[in-house]
Amino acid sequence: MITQEFLKTHFDYKDGYLYWKNNRRSNKVKDKKAGCLNINGYFNLKINYKSYKMHRLIFMWHFGFLPNEVDHIDGNPLNNQIENLRAASRSQNQQNKKIQKNNTSGFKGVYKHKNKWRVRLMINKKSKSFGLYDDIELAELVAIEARNKYHGEFARHN
Repeated sequence: MITQEFLKTHFDYKDGYLYWKNNRRSNKVKDKKAGCLNINGYFNLKINYKSYKMHRLIFMWHFGFLPNEVDHIDGNPLNNQIENLRAASRSQNQQNKKIQKNNTSGFKGVYKHKNKWRVRLMINKKSKSFGLYDDIELAELVAIEARNKYHGEFARHN
């Protein structure tokens, strides 16, 4: 298991990246950026033949522990600056997701239901409906208010 002590011994942190420190027993180059981009759009770093997500290592480098999940506040998986990372539960991390590509209304949490617009959110792993509306703009406002109330700081509206 990786520890904060291990990370601080082998890496420096600067501007959202980890850099290798000089290590006599390693072939790693001092001050070289650690890790590489994976196919899912996240930076990964291989340590002792095991792959780790960079944002999780950066969080541990700073705080000394790993929460269940580490959330990118701005939704950008390439922005690993510590100010953009926060501890989150799985549910909170999902609340901060961007609008899905298959969304047809253009508004998060708003769905077509017959000839009306339904507002529905996931709260504590359960789907909760906030009504049906004739007007899509009103449905969007209801969705925004519901997200603010139930998702708090993890509410993302786009």
